Amino acid sequence: MFSVIITQIIKMLLILFVGILVSRLHLIDDHANKALANLLLLVVNPIVAITALQTDYSPDLVRGLLISYALAVLTHLIMIPVSTLLIRKPSAGQLLSSENTQNTASSDQEKPGGLSHQTAYDNCAVERFAVIYSNCGFIGIPLVQSILGSEGVLYLTAYMTVFNIFSWTHGLGLMTKDMDDKSAPAAGSISASAQALLRHLCTPMILASTLGLVLFFLQIKFPPIISDTLDYIGNMNTPLAMIIAGVSVSQVNIPAMLRDPRVYLVSFGKLLLMPAIVFVILLLVHVDSTVAYTILVASACPCAATGTAFALKYHKNYAYSSELYAFSTLCSLITIPAFLYAAERLL
Repeated sequence: MFSVIITQIIKMLLILFVGILVSRLHLIDDHANKALANLLLLVVNPIVAITALQTDYSPDLVRGLLISYALAVLTHLIMIPVSTLLIRKPSAGQLLSSENTQNTASSDQEKPGGLSHQTAYDNCAVERFAVIYSNCGFIGIPLVQSILGSEGVLYLTAYMTVFNIFSWTHGLGLMTKDMDDKSAPAAGSISASAQALLRHLCTPMILASTLGLVLFFLQIKFPPIISDTLDYIGNMNTPLAMIIAGVSVSQVNIPAMLRDPRVYLVSFGKLLLMPAIVFVILLLVHVDSTVAYTILVASACPCAATGTAFALKYHKNYAYSSELYAFSTLCSLITIPAFLYAAERLL
C-alpha cells in the first residue's frame, strides 16, 4: 500500500505544481480560483459523497460508519483543549508576528483605520482553528479515494459531517468573539441566531451525506446513466482540489512565511501532534483497517481552507491564515505518507 500512497502523493504534487504554474502565468486569478473552490465544495465533493454510498448494504459497513462518527467526534473533542495548551493566549496588545499583517484589510469589510494593527489576540484564534480543523475535503477525499476506494470515502463522509458541525459551532465561535472572553460576542456570532446556525449546518456536503445515507439504507440505486454521469463529475475531485491548492500556494509570500516561527508551531500541531494522538487512539481501539486509515488521513490533512474564509469574513488575519494553509499543504505531502507508512506497519 505504501507504494500506492507515494505514487498518489507524487501525482497530487505534480497537479499542485500545475496550479502554481497557471497562477504564475495569470491563466487563473483569485476570482477564478474562488469559483473553482465553490464548484469543488458545492458540487463535486457532495457528488463524491453520494456515489460512495451507492453500495450494497452490509452490517460491517454500518458498524464502520458508526465507528467513524465516534472517532471523528473524539478527535475533535481532544484537539480543542490540546490546541488551547499548544497555542497560548497572548498578552493584550502584542502585535502579530506574521509579516503579512499589513495585507489583511479587505475593501468590502475594512473598518476605519483598516486591519493593519491587528494584535496577536486575533492571531491566536486563527492558529487554534488551524490546529483543530483539517482540510479533509480538498486533500482527504482524493487521497482516500485513490488508496481505499469508495468504502474509504464512505467513512470519510462521517468525519466531514462531524468537521462541519464542529467548525460551524466551536470554530465559528473562535472567530467571532474576543479571545479574552470578556467582550460581548461580535455581531453575527454563533449565539446571535440559531436559525443562521442551522442554515450554516445545512451545507451541501452534509445534505449530500444525509441523502446518500438514506439511499444506502433503503438500497435505492441510481440507474447506470445517472451513476456514470455522477462518476464523471466525481473524477474531477483530485485535479480540481490540487489546482486550487496550487493557486493558493502561489499567492503566498514564501520568504516571509518561512521566517515566521509561529507557522512552524501551528504546522507541528496540525501535521504531527494531531495525527500522532489519533494514531495512539487507533492503536488502543483496534478498529477495521479501512476505518483506521481513513480517520488517520482525515486527521493528518493540512489546515482547513475554511479557516481562511472565516478569517476573511470575521476580520481576522486572513493573509496569515493563507500562509498556514499553504505551508501545511506542502508539508502534508511528506507527513501524511509517513503516518500511513507507520500505520501499515503497526495498525
